[in-house]
Amino acid sequence: MIEIGMSNVKKSFGFEKSVLDEFDFEVSTGERIALIGANGSGKTTIFKIITGEESVQAGMVSVRKGATIGLLSQIPPKVTDEVTVRDVLITKVKSIYDLEAKLREYENKMAAISDTDKLNEVIEAYSKLQELFESSGGYEIESKVSKICNGFKISEDKLSRSFNSLSGGEKTIVNLASLMISEPSILLLDEPTNHLDVETLEWFENYLKNYKGTVVISSHDRYFLDQVATKTVLIERGKSEVFHGNYSYFLEENERRIMNEFEDFKNQQKKIDAMKASIKKLQEFGRLAYPGGEPFFKRAASIQKRLDKMELLDRPEVKKDLPLDFQIDGRSGKDVIVVEDLGIILGDKILFDNANFKVQYGEKVCMMGSNGSGKSTFVKAMLGDVPVVEGEIKVGSSVKLGYIPQEIKFEDDKQSVLEYSRDSVGLDETRLRAALAKFGFYGENVFKRVGTLSGGEKVRLKLFELIQMKANLLIMDEPTNHIDIDTKEVLEEALQEYKGTLFFISHDRYFINKLAQKTLNIEDHQVTEYLGNYDYLKEQQTKKFNSPTDTPTGKFRR
Repeated sequence: MIEIGMSNVKKSFGFEKSVLDEFDFEVSTGERIALIGANGSGKTTIFKIITGEESVQAGMVSVRKGATIGLLSQIPPKVTDEVTVRDVLITKVKSIYDLEAKLREYENKMAAISDTDKLNEVIEAYSKLQELFESSGGYEIESKVSKICNGFKISEDKLSRSFNSLSGGEKTIVNLASLMISEPSILLLDEPTNHLDVETLEWFENYLKNYKGTVVISSHDRYFLDQVATKTVLIERGKSEVFHGNYSYFLEENERRIMNEFEDFKNQQKKIDAMKASIKKLQEFGRLAYPGGEPFFKRAASIQKRLDKMELLDRPEVKKDLPLDFQIDGRSGKDVIVVEDLGIILGDKILFDNANFKVQYGEKVCMMGSNGSGKSTFVKAMLGDVPVVEGEIKVGSSVKLGYIPQEIKFEDDKQSVLEYSRDSVGLDETRLRAALAKFGFYGENVFKRVGTLSGGEKVRLKLFELIQMKANLLIMDEPTNHIDIDTKEVLEEALQEYKGTLFFISHDRYFINKLAQKTLNIEDHQVTEYLGNYDYLKEQQTKKFNSPTDTPTGKFRR
């Protein structure tokens, strides 16, 4: 059964180029579809068209009659300070709780009625209400809410807090949990993994694999798409291209299609060149055979007609990649980061307790751990921005450090991109503007204030700065959070070629698998070392899951 249908849809905003141009999209019951494409290609617009929030200039849009649609929005609802997390969580199933409250009212009435006829009337009304409550899933609702809260790590304490007291990421998680509780027949998920740690991601993947409804996902998390998607739709130049598999299947199949397109294009160009050469020769023969050269001219005209009617193939586009080439200006000593008996307490929370590990020159190391385990705090402690309570973090000799924080901020938000780059890099304006253009800052874009840049633009500007530094130690805290898939893949390739030391924090399992030679996992306030990437870490954790382990002891244990 067709759940969503879009045919020849055209959508543009103002006088700008069309976002969608003769766009076709079809979703069948039970499919889990990944929407992929560069930032600005129209993924969020498609969701808004499906929900009716946006209209189209042309084409047909249909949604199955009776289908319920749930959309995960990145913008949290505006509520008063009295509204609790639990209130927001059950917003979409409040009618079930209202039915339960009415049942309690009827039960109280029945207990107070002595007249048999009136009691029978109330019992009859109560029975009908109870049937409605049961058919609405009332008897399962609390276990469902509990299951979802456990999966998304929403504690009992958090449920009673004011929703407005939560961070932006926490609000998004509550919105996602609320959507899951309501179980719409069509789930539209716009970047659902942005604020989830790896443990929660794994739970969410399994949940979606068993989801009874239809799911459409827009995400830059390739590992997530590999685990969940059964079909991939690429949005490019306003049109769609369908791939019947997950993201990894798309990569292979898209490569094959592009190669075939190149081959077809080259063969057609050869044919066109041969036809043009024949026309030229026949015309020359016609001139040489004058006055009897008419047959040659006729044959030349016939070939020209065939050439004019030929449907010309477009040359397959080759994407322009960011010029990422991380060079180093001299190497550091062998031991780059040495952590000994480290203890860090933030407020009243223990983050590290007697932790030890070492990072050596040339290694590519990922630090992992659940949200709030102390990953970013460790980096800040290494940079001297957070105090160390016990032990020490030593940075080796001759280390030249380049750093991209998780939340990129600028000292002066009013500086333009050009001014900021001139101060940090020091090139003359002509060379600087030429270099910035390769990173997407060209024309008037160089005069944008750095404080107004999008998350992806900030990352690109920081990458530009790092390239010029030629640092031999790169520290990156969630570098893939705000960049599209194409940019991630360029960054991966550049970092694979990097000769210095890479220390990064990430929840992006695909990115970790591509780069990490060693994984440092924060477990129970200590750091466990795994000599491999994310998949290796999971394999080792599975092996030791049922094995007896010693309880670690630290200076801050109670």
